[in-house]
This record gives sequence, structure tokens and C-alpha cells, in this order.
Amino acid sequence: MKSLTWSTAHASMRRGLLLLGATLLLTGCASLSSRDVPPAPATAGVSDYSYVIGAGDSLNIMVWRNPELSMSVPVRPDGKIAAPLVDEILVQGMTSVQVAREVEKQLSKYVRDPVVTVIVTSFVGPYSEQIRVVGEAARPQFLPFKQKMTLLDVMIAVGGLTDFAAGNDATILRTGDGNKQYSVRLKDLIKRGDVSANVEMRPGDILIIPQSLF
Repeated sequence: MKSLTWSTAHASMRRGLLLLGATLLLTGCASLSSRDVPPAPATAGVSDYSYVIGAGDSLNIMVWRNPELSMSVPVRPDGKIAAPLVDEILVQGMTSVQVAREVEKQLSKYVRDPVVTVIVTSFVGPYSEQIRVVGEAARPQFLPFKQKMTLLDVMIAVGGLTDFAAGNDATILRTGDGNKQYSVRLKDLIKRGDVSANVEMRPGDILIIPQSLF
């Protein structure tokens, strides 16, 4: 009976060691692959960026000389808005100027030469342009992209790294550039103040921060 119990415990220990070894191997491969990707370029090359509207944004629609037609409207989850004398308009992916011209077009059926201005008053942006932070950030989340947004701006917004983050093994998945992957040095940037590790972000970037084993 003792021999059987010892054999069972020994087999269980071997399985545990094999599982631990496999985990270490997979984690090591993941870390190696993150180091194999090229470093992220310092500049993202987004010089002519125009904000496009997404679900969750709020719009202030002002119709000149027609205050009764002016109002603030939310962009619904389906990306549409509705306003007085205006049929539902799909505004997700449009700029505020494009929305203004579309509202003018619909109002022209009822108002002579309408002049419309649209101002975005709260910003979420379309999913395709949001910055997403996953993994070992203090507060993983999505952020609306802003012109000249940098890696440091993103890390401040998410509260920095956790104690378990492998910051220098982090990568950016650049969805707007054919899902190319770039390495970034978050530990050097956040913990050591190395500003040379700061890089510009692009719309749709996904920042992936892995966990450290040690």
C-alpha cells in the first residue's frame, strides 16, 4: 500500500514538473519572439489626422437662425443619430464637417439654405481607431486616439505597469499597418525615465504587456 501511494505521489510530481517545464518553455518562446520583432519607430507619420466619430460620442448640432432645430445628440451604439426633421443618419466613421453637410442636405427639404455646424463634445471614437492596452497595465482599457499621442501618454492614462509586468518585452500590434508588430521598452521608459523609449502611437494600435516570470 505504501509503495502504491509513493508511486502515485511520484507520478503526480512528475506531471507537475512537466507542466511547469512546458509553461516555462512557452513563456520563454513568447519572450524570445517579442525580442525578435523590430523596435517601434519613434514617429508614427500621422500628420493629417482628422477625428472621425464613433458610437458613444456626443454631438452638438447647431442650425443657424433656427435654434428650435439645434440640439445635442448622442451617437447610438449602431453609429446613428436622429434629430428634428432629420431622418436617422449613420455618422460613425464620418468627420464633424461631413455630418454637418449631411444634416444640411436633409434639412433643405424643410428649411431654406440651412447652415449647420457640428461640434463633437465627448470623444470615444470608432473601434478601429481606439488605442487598446491589454495585459499587465494597472488599468487595462481602450483610449480614444489623439493627434501626436505617445506611448508615455498611454501609460499615464492606464496608471503605469503592474509589479508583474515584463515591460521591456511589451509589443505594439499596429492594425493600421497590416498587423505589423513592434517592440517597445516600457520598463526603460516608466521605471528608468529613458525618453528615448518613447514613441508615437497610431490609430488602432494595440499595446500588449506580458507578465514576467520573475
